[in-house]
Amino acid sequence: MRRFELVTPGSVDDCLRALKGRGTEVQLLAGGTDLLPQLKNGLIKPTMVVDLSGVAELRVLEGDAQRGFRVGAAVTARALERDARIRAIYPALAESAALVGSIQIRNLATIGGNLCNAAPSADMAPPLVALEAEAVVASGAGRRRVPVVSFFSGVRRTVLAPDELLVEFVIPAPGPRSGGAYLRHTPRRELDIAVVGVASQVTLTDGVCAKARIALAAVAPTPVRATAAEQALAGQPLTPQAITRAADLAVEAARPISDQRGSAEFRRHLVRILTRRTLAQALARASG
Repeated sequence: MRRFELVTPGSVDDCLRALKGRGTEVQLLAGGTDLLPQLKNGLIKPTMVVDLSGVAELRVLEGDAQRGFRVGAAVTARALERDARIRAIYPALAESAALVGSIQIRNLATIGGNLCNAAPSADMAPPLVALEAEAVVASGAGRRRVPVVSFFSGVRRTVLAPDELLVEFVIPAPGPRSGGAYLRHTPRRELDIAVVGVASQVTLTDGVCAKARIALAAVAPTPVRATAAEQALAGQPLTPQAITRAADLAVEAARPISDQRGSAEFRRHLVRILTRRTLAQALARASG
């Protein structure tokens, strides 16, 4: 491993000062589950690594069902998996966090790292997209909010500039009679990455769907929303027939490739199956 300078800031402002003018020479370390293998394999060769473990603001996890939640970029997958409030209010997010690697990995891996790594198969991205969360990004010029669906610019690429830092995610309150679910398919039951992942979020009013959001992973360079499927459900009772129709429409939003883990045709099939299942689970939770 190539030698580098290690910086241990105590605040967001300290981080921004370390990033200023360094460009790609600097890398951020949160959990390290993606960064350390890349360093060891020589895939990246930074001259500086900024350790974020001393920045308390990045570990904020606060909110409720009325106000929504702030989730710091350095909150671990394990913390989200185990937090009773997250499980109750945002079950899709808790489910996605529980699927990241092993328990040992989840104790280190962070929600910010999962998204900043920007893999098309990132498990925690689809629930955040379906929940219409926003990423709070800091720079020397101040802070800005970016909808999570717009946070990704390509495979392993985000909208973050070299001198910007992802601080937290702001997740709106889902409202009463809302429910969500996340499911993925993998060749193995654990310790694998998604061939396809789907998150669905629905809100009911007077027995019909007031709002539906469906987000797909691993079927395009970035997470995508199945907007035609969402629109088909709006204002409709969520009958089995309506859910099946929405699942068919969700396939149209997918732009999958064929690789060693699955063909494009297989991925389209999975989108249909997982959309139907997540919508059914989301409906059951919203109705309960």
